[in-house]
Amino acid sequence: MASFGPNGTENEDSLPPPPPVVPSDVVPVKAEPEKKKASRFPIARRGLASKGTKLQLLTNHYRVNVANTDGHFYQYSVALFYDDGRPVEGKGVGRKLLDRVHETYDSELNGKDFAYDGEKTLFTLGSLARNKLEFTVVLEDVIATRNNGNCSPEGNGELNESDKKRMRRPNRSKAFKVELSYASKIPLQAIANALRGQESENYQEAIRVLDIILRQHAAKQGCLLVRQSFFHNNPKNFADVGGGVLGCRGFHSSFRTTQSGLSLNIDVSTTMIITPGPVVDFLISNQNVRDPFSLDWAKAKRTLKNLRIKSSPSNQEFKITGLSELPCKDQMFTLKKKGGDDDTEEEVTVYDYFVNIRKIDLRYSGDLPCINVGKPKRPTYIPLELCSLVSLQRYTKALSTLQRSSLVEKSRQKPQERMRVLSDALKSSNYGSEPMLRNCGISISPNFTEVEGRVLQAPRLKFGNGEDFNPRNGRWNFNNKKIVKPTKIERWAVVNFSARCDIRGLVRDLIKCGGMKGIVIDQPFDVFEENGQFRRAPPVVRVEKMFELVQSKLPGAPQFLLCLLPERKNSDLYGPWKKKNLAEFGIVTQCIAPTRVNDQYLTNVLLKINAKLGGLNSMLGVEHSPSIPIVSRAPTIIIGMDVSHGSPGQTDIPSIAAVVSSREWPLISKYRASVRTQSPKMEMIDNLFKKVSDKEDEGIMRELLLDFYTSSGNRKPDNIIIFRDGVSESQFNQVLNIELDQIIEACKFLDEKWNPKFLVIVAQKNHHTKFFQPGAPDNVPPGTVIDNKICHPRNYDFYMCAHAGMIVSICYFLFYLF
Repeated sequence: MASFGPNGTENEDSLPPPPPVVPSDVVPVKAEPEKKKASRFPIARRGLASKGTKLQLLTNHYRVNVANTDGHFYQYSVALFYDDGRPVEGKGVGRKLLDRVHETYDSELNGKDFAYDGEKTLFTLGSLARNKLEFTVVLEDVIATRNNGNCSPEGNGELNESDKKRMRRPNRSKAFKVELSYASKIPLQAIANALRGQESENYQEAIRVLDIILRQHAAKQGCLLVRQSFFHNNPKNFADVGGGVLGCRGFHSSFRTTQSGLSLNIDVSTTMIITPGPVVDFLISNQNVRDPFSLDWAKAKRTLKNLRIKSSPSNQEFKITGLSELPCKDQMFTLKKKGGDDDTEEEVTVYDYFVNIRKIDLRYSGDLPCINVGKPKRPTYIPLELCSLVSLQRYTKALSTLQRSSLVEKSRQKPQERMRVLSDALKSSNYGSEPMLRNCGISISPNFTEVEGRVLQAPRLKFGNGEDFNPRNGRWNFNNKKIVKPTKIERWAVVNFSARCDIRGLVRDLIKCGGMKGIVIDQPFDVFEENGQFRRAPPVVRVEKMFELVQSKLPGAPQFLLCLLPERKNSDLYGPWKKKNLAEFGIVTQCIAPTRVNDQYLTNVLLKINAKLGGLNSMLGVEHSPSIPIVSRAPTIIIGMDVSHGSPGQTDIPSIAAVVSSREWPLISKYRASVRTQSPKMEMIDNLFKKVSDKEDEGIMRELLLDFYTSSGNRKPDNIIIFRDGVSESQFNQVLNIELDQIIEACKFLDEKWNPKFLVIVAQKNHHTKFFQPGAPDNVPPGTVIDNKICHPRNYDFYMCAHAGMIVSICYFLFYLF
């Protein structure tokens, strides 16, 4: 038995000698390091293209000169504490605290300015005196003159004696501790290297610091910050879109590395905010009711939670935590009164307190709930009519169809007007006064960047009867033209949800118009009219009753149903009707709201119906030949991928991944779709390959590849072209190394020896680069491509204006090739 020393360790003298680790006749084998899978990266630009008619353009990129590339940004972690050691959890106070640190401890900071992100990170140019610094600062009015919970509701701006007694600090000042801890340093040289196409890990961080400086500059001006967009509290920038919601116009501002150097991209930006003013007015507008007594208070409670208000007449600011359970006249609270040596308590209603003690006239709040600005267990109530919503509070719920159309209409700007607004924005921003930018040696040109665009010729189209057509200005129509591959419509019916319409005339004209386009349409089986007793029922009930009627009368599943809706733009029936038919029964349905019916309208409806039923309206001339480079020479599948998420406030709504794929090669105009749900807010598609057994894959790609194989003469694609939408620059590598891996696995699972080639094209529509024709009132022409000066210094990307429209959508494309 081994003996142990006094500290609990074994005595070495009592132990036998250790055995040899390796016998003398064995030669050790060198351990091979685990092979790490190589990461994929975007391919480099192979040169500039030359095809097309050259066109001189201006863009909203402003040239940036960086004089100082020798220094370093030093990153510090920021920790905020109350004076009792509790961490500061709430947002918003951080900037005030760091501003106070800068004012109070300038010498301890070596006179340095800093860039603070408003949360837990701070950057300086050059290092601070020590790796860890602690400061104590005092802020006035940190608690926004709020009572300490369960106190008597404020009324005229004065606290009663019992309120003052409960206040922790009568002057409402509070001490905080601020700790700065060194985290890392970032060389400014990383920006210069990136401009030469030599990207490093530090490049993104260095650009991020510059963007944080812009955010901090806007925060000092009192702007609402939404990522890299800034919104001033100026009513001239507000546009009412209904429902108590305003579109607030501001500006996006961010630094970009480009082929011609560093640039500042400034663009007009819009966010949605709550209409400031009386809370009751907002609720009436938001719920579209006539008076406050018609409000749904359960819905109002959800809508108001966490919004900020100011109460009158004191002008104090609070955050809403809820509503009172009882009306103002019935809601009781305990009022403490000072009388002699002892405090006395009295139960009073909120209404009596404000009317009889505070002497404030309440016109209508007595029968309505109160606003609670205290804690759930220690409420503080304020009558509704004394509360007003403060400005610049974001509205994050989904907009209705009418709100969206109103926003589009009111946000529209002509090109020359936008150029003027952007130039004024750069002047008013006064970035030259920002100390951190000056210390970095950054100066910004006031002029738009000149670029050379190329206008590509529109592709030739092929219609029925072999007719060719060359689109003009990005547009074409089907006047006097036939469809390439029409379907025959035999089993169909009409469903009318109380729309006022000459249905017999509509059906007659639809059949006649179809014949002119080459579509043979039989007479409908029946016209199903909605029962009048259900017209005021909820939308889901109306849909169920109508579907029961259709099922009871039709002999079998129809080829499609034509559905007439009573409202043109915002029918509540549309969603439930589509879900019932498509999701539950796989029945194709076409909804219309026939207010004005003419040949053009009916033609557009027929184009949709024909495509949904498997027909082909038109095709490219090079597709018909076929003479598309690469695609026509070998079996090629074209795939489009995107993920849609719930509204910003809906954290529990699953995201929807949708993938479409071409079929019937060598065609590229016919597609099928596959849809899956996945975890909320997850952008990467996780169901492209889903192995459930050694022989079974339930992923999206398998069904698309098998459909291509069976519809293309039992051919596997040699080339797979993937268009990926909706990912940011920081997610490019995930697309290449997560999603593409799944696609390759799905291919290998079908055939281990199959090695197709892949091209991944990322398309971004939500960028802020805009193009203008100098001195011209029109948008840039459709087909315009830009691949010089403002594109990535290394990656193979370009901008394309693909179509004509009053609001031009310019797509940004980035290529990956494998």
